[in-house]
Amino acid sequence: QVQLVESGGGLVQAGGSLRLSCAPSGGSFRRAAMGWFRQAPGKEREFVAGVTWTIGMTVYADSVKSRFTISRDFAKNTGYLQMNSLKPEDTAVYYCAAGSMAVPGRQPGDYDDWGQGTKVTVSS
Repeated sequence: QVQLVESGGGLVQAGGSLRLSCAPSGGSFRRAAMGWFRQAPGKEREFVAGVTWTIGMTVYADSVKSRFTISRDFAKNTGYLQMNSLKPEDTAVYYCAAGSMAVPGRQPGDYDDWGQGTKVTVSS
């Protein structure tokens, strides 16, 4: 029932950095895991990264490993996706999601709550 809101998207140059934020609009992150997905035009939604809210266990897609970092801040009740060394292939609408699984899932169906998405465009 908790609505998620993403922010921080925009236009960046290749090689640049961007930080996305995800915050519940009607409560706090009470679900076990938070994840980030992205969807480029004409492509299916794909997993980017996931983290368990309490323990901090992280899972990354191979395409973003070593470049992106997922994290969460209890005090600010906010989740983040730090994106470095951005590539044009990273261009997509990024979505924040939350689910009850003990280990961050890699499939969209593993998550129950979703945000509206924030667009990231990386120019070459």
